[in-house]
Amino acid sequence: MSPVFSLLGQGLKLDTRADIEARLAGVDPTAIEEIHLGGNTIGVEAAQALAEFLSKTTRLRIANFADIFTGRLITEIPPALSAICDALIGKPTLVEIDLSDNAFGGRSVDPLVPFLSSARSLRVLKLNNNGLGPAGGTVIADALRTLADSISKDEKSQLRTIICGRNRLEDGSADAWAAALRAHGTLEEVRMPQNGIRMAGISSLVEGLAANADLLHLDLQDNTFAAQGAKKMAAELHRGSWPLLRQLNLSDCVIGEEGEVSPVVEALSKGLHNKLEILQLQNDNLETEAFSLLAGVVEKLPQLRKVEAQWNEVDEDDEGVVALLAALKRQGGKLVLNDEEEEEEEDAEQEAEVAAPAKQSVPPVQPSAPAVPAVAEAAPKSATDKATDALADLLGKVTIQS
Repeated sequence: MSPVFSLLGQGLKLDTRADIEARLAGVDPTAIEEIHLGGNTIGVEAAQALAEFLSKTTRLRIANFADIFTGRLITEIPPALSAICDALIGKPTLVEIDLSDNAFGGRSVDPLVPFLSSARSLRVLKLNNNGLGPAGGTVIADALRTLADSISKDEKSQLRTIICGRNRLEDGSADAWAAALRAHGTLEEVRMPQNGIRMAGISSLVEGLAANADLLHLDLQDNTFAAQGAKKMAAELHRGSWPLLRQLNLSDCVIGEEGEVSPVVEALSKGLHNKLEILQLQNDNLETEAFSLLAGVVEKLPQLRKVEAQWNEVDEDDEGVVALLAALKRQGGKLVLNDEEEEEEEDAEQEAEVAAPAKQSVPPVQPSAPAVPAVAEAAPKSATDKATDALADLLGKVTIQS
């Protein structure tokens, strides 16, 4: 039996116990390592039946419950979510959970707390686009802080990835998030874009992030740094925080003021982050001097292969832009200055994926369906096909005499 059970993206409306049990029939919960239910909608009774199945799993590693409450009443979500999350408590094999694209808001987030505050094996938490707001964000962050505090001094947290974007976290939850990040200190990937966090909140968040020395990917796009936040970020970069950083996304963050060089760019120009591969600084009020500074540090960043800098205060023929473009080209890198270039690159990547041989994967367990005959009945031949067959028969009888 496959270790993967998937109903991903089937658009099913699972209301009753019978609805979900029909899909789970014949599936051995002790054999399942991954379950993917995203893109269906699950009611309270179905969630309770699902919870019974989940409670019997012994090898479950990945749980994908993104987008499972579309169309549900706000009163349905808490009991359904509570049933599912409570069934996952104490699962020592569980390393990843995805609850993105569920409209929890601040009112429906409490059922997550018992699970999150005790999920000591969890490595990856995805909570993207849940409408948490400052109150809900604080609840989640406090639960993660409780989790970190429950780990003994001689152990390390297992948490490595937090994805929590598009949640309106704002400054109101920033201190709680900073405390949670600092308490774990093991994060390698943090993505918190589009949260409406402003200067004071960013400053606090950066302090918490600084405790995570192994950070590889940091995405704070579309939050407002301004002078206060940019100075705090620059101070940590100057200090050499995050020496392993590979991807930094500070696009749409207002890291620069008109007529001034961003302190963030000045800090990056020191070349302390020589593992950096992708730098995203779109729409950040950067002028030609900032580009010149970046051009001067490229040779100290041998792995830097892409700088995204659309919608800044420069033209393509500005001296700093030309210098940065040339410096990147010398080491096989690319400077993206407009959306067309980015779209062309994405198209090229998609074409390469299509051309590449498909990787063999384990087929997921699917609900039973009527068997398809091994040999399908041939469709009637067209007149063209009949003529082609006749010609082939005639050619087959032709012989060449010497």
